[in-house]
Amino acid sequence: MKQRKAAAATQQQLKSHCKWRRQVFAMVLLGFCLCSLVLMQTQNSQIMALSARFRHEQQEQLPPKIAFLFIARNRLPLEVVWDVFFKGEESRFSVFVHSRPGFLFNEATTRSEYFLDRQLNDSIQVDWGGASMIEAERILLRHALEDPSNKRFVFLSDSFADTKEGRYNPKMDPVIPVDNWRKGSQWVVLTRKHAEVVVQDSTVFPAFQKHCRRKSLPEFWRDQPFPTDPSKEHNCIPDEHYVQTLLAQKGLEKEITRRSLTHTSWDVSSSKDPKRRGWHPVSYKFSDATPMLIQSIKDIDNIYYETEYRREWCTSKGKPSTCFLFARKFTRPAALRLLNMVRFIFHDSFMQYQESLSNCLLAPPYSGSHSASFISFCQQSELGVHKATDNP
Repeated sequence: MKQRKAAAATQQQLKSHCKWRRQVFAMVLLGFCLCSLVLMQTQNSQIMALSARFRHEQQEQLPPKIAFLFIARNRLPLEVVWDVFFKGEESRFSVFVHSRPGFLFNEATTRSEYFLDRQLNDSIQVDWGGASMIEAERILLRHALEDPSNKRFVFLSDSFADTKEGRYNPKMDPVIPVDNWRKGSQWVVLTRKHAEVVVQDSTVFPAFQKHCRRKSLPEFWRDQPFPTDPSKEHNCIPDEHYVQTLLAQKGLEKEITRRSLTHTSWDVSSSKDPKRRGWHPVSYKFSDATPMLIQSIKDIDNIYYETEYRREWCTSKGKPSTCFLFARKFTRPAALRLLNMVRFIFHDSFMQYQESLSNCLLAPPYSGSHSASFISFCQQSELGVHKATDNP
């Protein structure tokens, strides 16, 4: 009996000892697995960091380009002028066109190789004076940012009209405080940093979609509900406020230049309604397209800010400079007439622009090596921004 008890006790001890050894082995194995996992994660993080650094170095070595972003309904009536402008400089630019959904730039719709198949496949229907205009801009920027060599982003148009009136909607507060409300030109030039801010925005844009809408005009009442009291409608033109307000909201105003590079002459007499005069830009016709017109635009060296009652002189490196590199709106006949004058009017300016553009993109920011006439274009986003008032 005692022998059986002793044997049972011994067997129990052996089982306990084996169980303890198995537990120790399991703990050691688990510790080894955890250490291996941590080591693998550390190595993977290092590899990812090195890979990201390598990609960044590769991107920095790519020749810098300017992305020309076109907003158009269908065809581009001034494509012949752009074709001449782009020719011979293919490595320095890229082209993106936001047209109405379904419209294709093929051999039947464009004569310029630079616009062939350049339409976006996710374009939207754009309504004048609506938030869809800034959504189109965001779509263009998103596509252009996919190319790491694009460093500057220029918004251009051949057909859409601007407006000059827009006001702050108190319903935007507190998402957009009135102190951050800004007004400026839609046709802006953005740096890559600022373009990324626009694409990544998830707060200001929804507020614009909800609270910034143009006043319903009689010519649109057929397609929209008739307003109960048109005189009490809020009037807001999103594309004249969005980018400027967004960058102000992000605290980036010190990084921008407060003027646009695109010249527009506002028509103050085309509308019979005094309240709507100046809503649309002058369209230059065939008879207007003269060397004197081009020279008069090139000679502009100051801008008057209506809401601030002040005039600002265009300077670069502390020296007077021309204010504009682009101009709108030109009809197709006017563009063709200018094209015939290109050797006499544009040749020297175009060559100077190309040389300055090259220096701008190849030199590091704020290096002091830029052409004086184009220093602000090289270093900062050009917005034509000024603080808007909430007066009607």
